[in-house]
Amino acid sequence: MAARDVVVLTTHDIGRHLHCYGAGSVSSPNLDALAASGARFERAFCVAPQCSPSRASLATGLYPHNNGVMGLAHPGFDWELQAPHAAALFAAAGFEAHLFGGQHVTLHPESLGFTAIHGEPAEREIAELTRRDSRLYLEINYSQTHRPYPPAPADARVNVPAFLPDTPEARSELAALQVAIAGMDAAAGSVLAALDNAGRAEDAIVVFTTDHGLAMPRAKCTLYDPGLEVALIMRWPAGGLIGVRDELVSNIDVLPTLFAAAGVAIPSAVQGTSLLKTDARREAVFAEKTFHSYYDPMRCIRTRRHKFIRNFESAFLVEVPGDIQAGPIFRADPTRYSTDRPSFVELYDLETDPLEQRNLAGTQEVAEIEEHLSGELWRWMRETDDPLLKGPVPSPRYRLAMQS
Repeated sequence: MAARDVVVLTTHDIGRHLHCYGAGSVSSPNLDALAASGARFERAFCVAPQCSPSRASLATGLYPHNNGVMGLAHPGFDWELQAPHAAALFAAAGFEAHLFGGQHVTLHPESLGFTAIHGEPAEREIAELTRRDSRLYLEINYSQTHRPYPPAPADARVNVPAFLPDTPEARSELAALQVAIAGMDAAAGSVLAALDNAGRAEDAIVVFTTDHGLAMPRAKCTLYDPGLEVALIMRWPAGGLIGVRDELVSNIDVLPTLFAAAGVAIPSAVQGTSLLKTDARREAVFAEKTFHSYYDPMRCIRTRRHKFIRNFESAFLVEVPGDIQAGPIFRADPTRYSTDRPSFVELYDLETDPLEQRNLAGTQEVAEIEEHLSGELWRWMRETDDPLLKGPVPSPRYRLAMQS
């Protein structure tokens, strides 16, 4: 039996920093309850560690270099979605498609195919929609967890992720993030309550996820695990989405899962795989970055044990976006992140080096692994017609400048 409704909840910049993923000092009771009643994916990764490319992939089931959004989709950067959005596809299948909160995949949201575009998520409006007879596609995007964070108690208990220095600066930033997460969790709880009160929860597939890893130095805008790891929780009682799932998952797998659950044909162009098909599990996930604050193209392949990254340009060791640079962690020691990139190729053994600090590329001990992963990355780039294979990728601003 197909799911009647499709509900997608997203937030910004939190990676897996939730109580149900082991961040014990974080208060996220509503999302914890969603995970307890559904499926929590432990090894879910985004295809891009920046907002617009990742969100575009979530909404299209396509990699950024295939959906047209290889950088930020707001004025000054101007990347534009070039593939059908989930809203249009579900609307064509007979759903009412509603957007609550911001989208970040186009300068022209009216082109996405939503039946209606609302402002910030409003409990009353969502409750009214759930009383209708029509099938619903609801996309609800929360902004509370984007920087700048709200004030936090000075004595707050925090869990400091291992990739960050355990310093007073880190603790203050994470304490503020926890306040933001608690606010977002409460808002998500009101949506889940509306579904329950309307008697639609059992017949709905509900997804909660985030766009990329934490908005912290050496996370967001990098292809290291702290930049790529995402929370992914799905609940569909009738579809058997239950328990802890530890297979490798890409966020391009979310849309085909929603189609399959709703009984909608999956478009042939979609590059992800439905997570309802437990016999089609991934051996690896792929990710990319082309533009964020500046041009910094890189591609990677991640297996359960290894990460292989190819950098295509010289740059700083890691990109630290401007809002993160304004935070106390970066300002306490900028040189920790602002040294030059030493290598074009990086290879890490995630079993012995989970923080990706010892680059094994070029060493005899991993020569066969490096050759294999390098070949697989080139193969993926060829199969997906990655424009980097043809040379440097021009930005929308470059093209505009050439026309002026």
